[in-house]
Amino acid sequence: MSLPADWFPSQPIPEALSAAHAQVLSALEAAYAQGDAACREAWLGLDEDQRRTLVRTCLLSEFFREGLCAHPERLVEWLDSGELEAPLSPAALMQTLATQLSAAADENALHAALRRFRQARMLAIVWRDLAGAEMWQTAQAVSHLAETCLEGALEWLEQHYAARWGTPQACADGTPQRLVVLGMGKLGAGELNLSSDIDLIFAFPEKGTTQGGERAYDHQQYFTKLGQKLIAALDVITADGFAFRVDMRLRPLGDGGPLVGSFNTLTAYYQDQGREWERYAMLKARPVAGDREAGQALLASLSPFIYRKYLDFGAIESLREMKAMIHREVKRLGRDDNIKLGRGGIREVEFVVQAFQLIRGGRDTELQVTSLRLALTRLVELELLPPAVVDELRDDYVFLRDLEHALQARHDRQTQQLPEDAEACAALAMAMNLADWTALRAALDACRERVRGHFDAVVADPQEEPDADEEMPDQAQLERWSQLWRHELDESQAQQMLEAAGFTLPDAWRRLKAFRDSRGVQAMQRIGFERLEAVMPLLLEALAESATPTTALERVLPLIEGVLRRTAYLSLLRENPQVLPGLIRLCAASPWIAEQLARHPILLDELLTPDTLYSPADKARLADELRQTLARIPEEDEESWLDALRVFKQTQVLRVAASDIAGARVLMKVSDYLTAIAEVILDSVLQRAWRSLTARYGEPRPREGAEKAEFLIVGYGKLGGIELGYGSDLDLVFLYDAAPQGATDGAKPIDNVVFFTRLGQRIIHLLTATTPSGTLYEVDMRLRPSGNAGLLVSSLDAFADYQRREAWTWEHQALVRARPVAGDAALASAFEGIRREVLGRERDLAELRRAVAEMRAKMRQHLGSAAGEADTFNLKQDAGGLVDIEFLNQYAVLAWSSATPALLEVTDNMRLLDALAQSERLPEQEVRELQAAYLAYRDASHRAALAKTGSDVPAADFDTERARVQAAWAAWIETEGAAEG
Repeated sequence: MSLPADWFPSQPIPEALSAAHAQVLSALEAAYAQGDAACREAWLGLDEDQRRTLVRTCLLSEFFREGLCAHPERLVEWLDSGELEAPLSPAALMQTLATQLSAAADENALHAALRRFRQARMLAIVWRDLAGAEMWQTAQAVSHLAETCLEGALEWLEQHYAARWGTPQACADGTPQRLVVLGMGKLGAGELNLSSDIDLIFAFPEKGTTQGGERAYDHQQYFTKLGQKLIAALDVITADGFAFRVDMRLRPLGDGGPLVGSFNTLTAYYQDQGREWERYAMLKARPVAGDREAGQALLASLSPFIYRKYLDFGAIESLREMKAMIHREVKRLGRDDNIKLGRGGIREVEFVVQAFQLIRGGRDTELQVTSLRLALTRLVELELLPPAVVDELRDDYVFLRDLEHALQARHDRQTQQLPEDAEACAALAMAMNLADWTALRAALDACRERVRGHFDAVVADPQEEPDADEEMPDQAQLERWSQLWRHELDESQAQQMLEAAGFTLPDAWRRLKAFRDSRGVQAMQRIGFERLEAVMPLLLEALAESATPTTALERVLPLIEGVLRRTAYLSLLRENPQVLPGLIRLCAASPWIAEQLARHPILLDELLTPDTLYSPADKARLADELRQTLARIPEEDEESWLDALRVFKQTQVLRVAASDIAGARVLMKVSDYLTAIAEVILDSVLQRAWRSLTARYGEPRPREGAEKAEFLIVGYGKLGGIELGYGSDLDLVFLYDAAPQGATDGAKPIDNVVFFTRLGQRIIHLLTATTPSGTLYEVDMRLRPSGNAGLLVSSLDAFADYQRREAWTWEHQALVRARPVAGDAALASAFEGIRREVLGRERDLAELRRAVAEMRAKMRQHLGSAAGEADTFNLKQDAGGLVDIEFLNQYAVLAWSSATPALLEVTDNMRLLDALAQSERLPEQEVRELQAAYLAYRDASHRAALAKTGSDVPAADFDTERARVQAAWAAWIETEGAAEG
């Protein structure tokens, strides 16, 4: 019996496929004839679109045609399950396989069931793929199928051999042990191709022995035997073919290593012996069968090996070497038409994405994903690649993978090599919905050219193919610098070259030679030394282009010395030579910046993005950046949290300093930015300290009538006055408002006073603790009530009472520059009320002048320039300096704010002077002269901090400013009855 004549719809078939088309029709008629009544009914029930798809799929895939014609009843199964339209869910897949495996009495039956299950599912996947399913859906369906086969086979083997081998001993914490199966490569990514091998690594949590079997096996033996059986269950070729080819070569030591290892063994291996290519391989590792939860724990422990905390530009060299090795192999075998390994192929797209993951994944944890599709999305979100580039890469990758699937669907064979015979070429073009082979080749060539362009931009050696528009150092000159660095020039030639380039002799030659011959350089391992050899000529060339080569050399070399053992930073400079001029410019301008970079080379990352380096963030953006940074870190990992906070602060301060040196920021803006950085950090530290204490002790009891207990951090001094400098410490006072006799409501209650004291201690610890990334801030708490003799924290009532009854005049002076910087808004408002009340009192002006003058005299005596140094002027402490202006402002607030409340609105010196002019307390001209002196002093102080020269300057440089300030001081403070207002 044959199919009705009108069953075969007419459709355009390329000439090269006409013979194959006839064979398809004949094979379908034969298959229909051998089916039973239910089968024939299903076949005849196909609508016209399904018939067209069936004929087209059989024409494009001999694997599908042979599989269906051998088992025509499968069409009934697919129609019933809906598999021709959509894949079965993972749960449905597992249930279907479990039902089939339940009838397997021995391993032969297991093998047969797995292979028939796999083939039926795979044929349906091929149907959907060639019918136009999205590539990602096809890849995910194959991955789910592989995971289902692995899990189903593993469960069957565990149960089948339990009586003979026993079951593994539980872990020390009582958790049952199972084999952990890690999927690598495209299986780990959930993006398998149609005929992919599956790369696996086997592991088990803890050593021990099996229990309940005919004999006891140690876990190494048991899991090895189980792993061998699992491989055979999928990989062995039987009369039914195979399920999945299994590749175990990615395990430690490859084919020569144990088949399975304990978690401790694997962790020790990767820590001590792990190679760069193994980091690349582990990027895609994912538990796919067995104890998946334990597998996740294993991968978490290996994360530091896979992802470096710093920017790891050394990874690019490894990828480059791997790609070169692949290229040599492709060339040797004549496989330029391999769409995976050839130029502009699938592997190059993967290398582009994985380069970013390896370089930045330790810091941008969003990149710690196995899926290439998801990683591409994250590259856009993190602004690491432009959206247009990622769209192009994604579309070209999909095109290449669709082509790969069409190639593999033909014979269920793992191949990425383009065909040569006319029939296969025509089938491939038809599968890709292109007119003919010529059109396909044109589309493929354009695709590969685009991919190669993006690959070169990310992975290619920057010195091999320089951009035609980019100014590159003269290669001959670079070679001369290389010779100088390698001591291949004699001493006179080397010194002549340095002198001609603007270096000062003999200092520059002596310094360079000492560095080259230093123990640190001589002790470097080969890879690190090669990186240094590549960087130094580029560095010397950039130094020669600077305005002060010798000064820049002296300041940059400590940075290079500091990274000799962390050579990924040398790779950063080699891979990004365009950052060298900026690095040298900053270091030459500021030894403080040079010192920061040498101490914290992680900051070199900032040089890669000049847009942000020279554009500090405002407070809102700072808070958002910090929130995103800290959100990536597990709450319980305090060390990483502290490190991230310190790197954040150092990065932001570097941005401010860079923009300051570049002249892009006015003085007051610099202080605004530095103060905003401190404020967002204080807010984050307070939140973490509060969470940690309330988790342990519960919430403190609020005062009666209040909704909650409140805490406030008040900034004094430069923080309160919004005038922080680069090295400023933080003057803080801690206040709280809660029930006086209350306690916390947790499982371990403590008194409110104890709670807030511990909260204050915790905040200070988080701010001052030293980690590998340094410290955040030095903290000064001496301005709290009663100073060092007082309590660390004060209730609001106690603070108010102290300020009203006991505080000295100098403490009220300090209160002039106090303002809330973090904590509860209601408590901040209450503090402001107390501040206004205390500062706004009427005072005896003669007594006030006396107290202010006495305090200022003491400060000059202890902190000013040494006696007899008439040529030196201390910007801050000497008569006529910064502190005089601050004291004049403080005197003005204490003397006049009772009648002029506008003086209580601000805490910084510039706006206080503005308020004095606006309220006509002082003549406009006098105010502007004081402001000009203040800005001159502050600007000189900033410059001194960046240059690390201290606050003592030549007195003659500021004669005019000093005279104006001293005149104001004499008029306000020293003249009897002066400035009564």
